[in-house]
Amino acid sequence: MNWPTPLLPARFIRRENRFRAVVEMDGRLLPAHVPNSGRLGELFTPGAAVWVAPANASTARKTACHLALVEYAGVLVSVDARLPNRLAAEALSAGRLASLAGYSQVQPEVRVGDSRLDFLLSGGSDLTRTRCWLEIKSVTLVEEGCALFPDAPTTRGVKHLEELAALRRAGERVAVGFVVQRSDVLRFRPHPTADPAFAASLRRAHAQGVEVYAWRCAVSHSAIELTDPLPVDLEIDSVVEAPNACADFGSLAPGF
Repeated sequence: MNWPTPLLPARFIRRENRFRAVVEMDGRLLPAHVPNSGRLGELFTPGAAVWVAPANASTARKTACHLALVEYAGVLVSVDARLPNRLAAEALSAGRLASLAGYSQVQPEVRVGDSRLDFLLSGGSDLTRTRCWLEIKSVTLVEEGCALFPDAPTTRGVKHLEELAALRRAGERVAVGFVVQRSDVLRFRPHPTADPAFAASLRRAHAQGVEVYAWRCAVSHSAIELTDPLPVDLEIDSVVEAPNACADFGSLAPGF
């Protein structure tokens, strides 16, 4: 996926609240929208090199731009939490996710109970294939090559896992996918220090049959795309290796 508008270089100054920061560009201080509610403390440091997308003049946004990329230890990290769903939809429509292939319909934002899940996959020529509910999560935190989610407590994330597990108990196929928006990553695991409830919920959901996937991204100043699989580690001493990248994107999928 190409960035819809050319990104402009700037310097990060400070974060004022969850969705607003200040950046310096061409000697001016500008308000910038932060499209991510995570803490991002390791990325948002004073003076960090960032790239921003100018705000559309036709919108009523009070900020001049939104933060798109942060350079961290020489690596570009996408911080826009809205992008993983778009990247997943693009890959699903192109049939690039082998474990989730075979569906002719990719329906976004489908209501389940009192919330919405990101995708419902259905249809296809294989009459034995059941539909699949899919929830996507954005990941930016990487420590020593390991992608970690979340970086702050997420009751919403726990709720989604509980809904997926309930659907699985009802006989549905369900999956959760973690899109790591950077390339310097070797594996994925939940982050029990940041949110032990989510880590426990993910392990419990997987034990009940919820499929767990993780993918890394290639990020540049001009584009971002899902590239290859990541091993998924749900236990401290147990790493499940991802299958061959040519065959599939990373998965941990009991019963399928």
